[in-house]
Amino acid sequence: MTEDIVVVPGDGIGQEVVPAAVEVLEALDGVDFEFTEYDAGDETLAETGEALPEETYEAAASADATLFGAAGESAADVILPLREAVDSFANVRPARAYPGVDALRPETDLVFVRENTEGVYSGIESEIADGVTTLTRVVTEDASRRIAEFGFDYAEQNGYEDVTIAHKANVMRVTDGAFLDACEAVGDERGADYDDALMDALAMHLLLRPEEYGVVIAPNLAGDVLSDLAAGLVGGLGLLPSANVGSERGLFEPVHGSAPDIAGQGIANPCATVLSAAMMLDHLGYGEAAADVRDAVEGVLAEGPHTPDLGGDASTEDVTAAIVERL
Repeated sequence: MTEDIVVVPGDGIGQEVVPAAVEVLEALDGVDFEFTEYDAGDETLAETGEALPEETYEAAASADATLFGAAGESAADVILPLREAVDSFANVRPARAYPGVDALRPETDLVFVRENTEGVYSGIESEIADGVTTLTRVVTEDASRRIAEFGFDYAEQNGYEDVTIAHKANVMRVTDGAFLDACEAVGDERGADYDDALMDALAMHLLLRPEEYGVVIAPNLAGDVLSDLAAGLVGGLGLLPSANVGSERGLFEPVHGSAPDIAGQGIANPCATVLSAAMMLDHLGYGEAAADVRDAVEGVLAEGPHTPDLGGDASTEDVTAAIVERL
């Protein structure tokens, strides 16, 4: 069976790390891909007047999966519609410390399961008077239960014993209160063990005791912020993959942005994008191939070569070649 994969490199280092991930995927035995590249991002906006052309949106909406790199200033106009195109409701962001990487907290092994459709990212903003702006936060029971069910399932399927529900219900009593109530109801119905934590206190505890946490189920903004914080525990954003999961399709992207300061220099770390491709393989049902890719990446991280963000002097091409050689 041929898997139809939409590839959207986007801006900056996306143009370097996405081709690296495609090269790794093409090196796999037993998996047949058809890659089709589409445009999006700042340069596309400058050339066409649209950051995300309709043909790119429609391609992502119909493909088996989409591999995305990064967008610059137009990020919100690209990634949010692309997540919508694949009907994504869950953003999954693992944060692991790897042997061979100078990590602040080498005991870290976390996964953030972030609600992907609501919260303050719903896009309901307005200026109601000169100098006065508002933002509407949307939280529904259905979406909260859905992300909780996904999070508890993910923990069970991947061997995580600790589940934490992140919230700020002491202040946002109605909206985060509803989120917490729905998540707790799902946990109670399953007879699952879980804790809840105020998101600001959780940020501190993650820094001090990351080994006490496994899967963190979070509202949209909290999941975004806390997962970036976790990147600092494991060695940087160049190591964090992510999956935007829908009921049928998925969008897979590194957590890092377009990194314009190093774009075009050939030194971007491809590992986060390659690990995102491994998450795509899992989503498509190629678990053994996904494990092979992760093993190859972990081997390179343990023994080198490393790009400059990890203290080495290797190029993107060097690291990609080393991953392919291990495969």
